[in-house]
Amino acid sequence: MTDDLGLFADEPGERRRAPDPERFRRRKRRRIVTAVASLFVLLLVGVGVLYGASQIMQIGSYENYEGEGAGDIVIEIKPGDTVSAIGRTLAERDVVASTKAFTKAAEENRQINSIQPGYYLMRNKMSGEAAVAHILSAAAKVGRVDIRAGMRLEDQLAPDNGHTPGILTKLAEATCAGANPTCITSEEMHRVATTADLASLGVPQWAFADASKAEPKRRLEGLIQPGLYDVKPGETAENVLRDVVTRSAAQLEVAGLPQAAEGTGYSPYDLLKIASLVQSEGIAKDFGQISRVIHNRLTHPVMHLQLDSTINYPLDKPSLLTRPEDRGIDGQYNTYRNYGLPPTPISAVSREALQAAEKPADGTWKFFVKCYPDGTSCFADTQAQHDAYIDEAQARGAF
Repeated sequence: MTDDLGLFADEPGERRRAPDPERFRRRKRRRIVTAVASLFVLLLVGVGVLYGASQIMQIGSYENYEGEGAGDIVIEIKPGDTVSAIGRTLAERDVVASTKAFTKAAEENRQINSIQPGYYLMRNKMSGEAAVAHILSAAAKVGRVDIRAGMRLEDQLAPDNGHTPGILTKLAEATCAGANPTCITSEEMHRVATTADLASLGVPQWAFADASKAEPKRRLEGLIQPGLYDVKPGETAENVLRDVVTRSAAQLEVAGLPQAAEGTGYSPYDLLKIASLVQSEGIAKDFGQISRVIHNRLTHPVMHLQLDSTINYPLDKPSLLTRPEDRGIDGQYNTYRNYGLPPTPISAVSREALQAAEKPADGTWKFFVKCYPDGTSCFADTQAQHDAYIDEAQARGAF
């Protein structure tokens, strides 16, 4: 029953308020809104999971992307890196989803154990299998420069009137990688080679004074050793040259410079010049005898070196043959007119050429000429003997 105030009374002395219909409706609406919102959140999460599943899979206890990936990214493999270390690098750079994705795929390909240090062009979000296959392909290796004995800083004229890239151009080209690379031009590499501070580039102390006096574009000649160099794509010209020259200085030290010059009457830089002449004038089996001819002529009071390689050096010609008009050109590299050594080395030198310069073969020869088609030289003590060898060489078609 109710009393006059509109309150229910269940028992005598007990009263409670009658239910409010509007308040009940508001509570019901709130519950409906909450349920709808929860359903919407669940729907969003579900969509996200489905989208993520299209990009990445969970396989066992590790994550793995699907597909070949996209874009370009350069990664470095350092000397001594294990397969796991390579996988960690790839995972950190988001090439693969996890280290395990790479290492598990690598278990199926033993070639991964022979991968070399250096720079590799990869893609983002690759599956482990795709990453292994790609990193082992020739297309992945970037930034590698093969500098060979006898190469020069400058481009050389080619028989077809084209140009063979020199050391500086090849180093510049190695900085390019990917679809939209940031490359150093050959012109920029040459500019830095001629203007940068020699000490900052890593030129060894024993070569500093002579290199400083050289014609700017020749001052690094001979100071870059043959070998394989890994150039980081996008690196600056100065950093590229510093790395290459510094590593070359260490190789020259291992090969004996500057200590080998002690007691020879020559400076370490002079021995480097002699080695470059030996390198440019003959084949390896004749290096010791060619070096002896050069030493004998240098110590003779009235003999010029008369080496065609030095004539062609400033002309950017690789050939050993010269024309009379070229031999008549004035210049510091004309060893038909000037006594002694040229002002700089004329090429990159091998360890064999440097050892021949340091320790020439025993002999009294003062002449040599390439007298066989395979490049073998004949050595003579007198002009008459030398002339006879020239005739024989021409008869054999040696030149």
